[in-house]
Amino acid sequence: MKTILYKNAKIKFTDNGKGKAIVLLHGFLENSTMWQFLTPKLTENYRVVCIDLLGHGQSENIGYIHTMDDMADAVYEVLVSLKIEKATFIGHSMGGYVSLAFAELFPKMIRGLILLNSTSKPDSDERKANRDRAIKAVKQNYVAAINMAVANLFSEENRTQLIAEINYAKQEALKTPLQGIIAAQEGMKIRPDREILLHTTSFPKLLLLGKKDPVLNFEECKQQVENTDVVLIAFPDGHMSHLENKLELEITVLNFMKQIT
Repeated sequence: MKTILYKNAKIKFTDNGKGKAIVLLHGFLENSTMWQFLTPKLTENYRVVCIDLLGHGQSENIGYIHTMDDMADAVYEVLVSLKIEKATFIGHSMGGYVSLAFAELFPKMIRGLILLNSTSKPDSDERKANRDRAIKAVKQNYVAAINMAVANLFSEENRTQLIAEINYAKQEALKTPLQGIIAAQEGMKIRPDREILLHTTSFPKLLLLGKKDPVLNFEECKQQVENTDVVLIAFPDGHMSHLENKLELEITVLNFMKQIT
């Protein structure tokens, strides 16, 4: 992995392939390895940058709160170091929040955007309370809290069927330091409503949702793209489409890239 310094913290990333750039941003309790199923296909025709966001993977922390803007700013510094002026962003869950923050801060650098199991809406009061409880739980029993959090991201049926995939996701999640977990939760809790970006931006946009997502209500998330040019595609399972609907996701991403390049 390559390294840059952002506010004296090391940010780790990979940079592979040639062509128009794609930036892959992982979700909460994940890291850049979550994209390993997709990168071999993408690097055949594109330059693919996978970044460990602040406090995740091999990237370091900068404080008690990592706002989505902080993370987007770190992503910007990576792209500047690589001399990438424009890219398509694919963000899973929290990575989608970071992608939207990036689109607000640096709109001219976005060629296209895929929000994967993500939303432009801010946390509800209930969700904020859940984050506070999750922070308390992870401080009290790190391993148990992480294992439960990860399993609960899959659809109910898949919790008994995708044992290998769940165990993989748990192993990667347990590499996330406690400070990184807390800082991300605090940052997600205060993120603003960015639905306006779905209505006012001209670059191609795709929203990929799971119909049985335990975290993001499918019907509520659908509403944010009404009267927009955002294309909505629904997968049949939960919040972890890169593990629950791997083949469908790969086909969808490749088709999107062909349309905008």
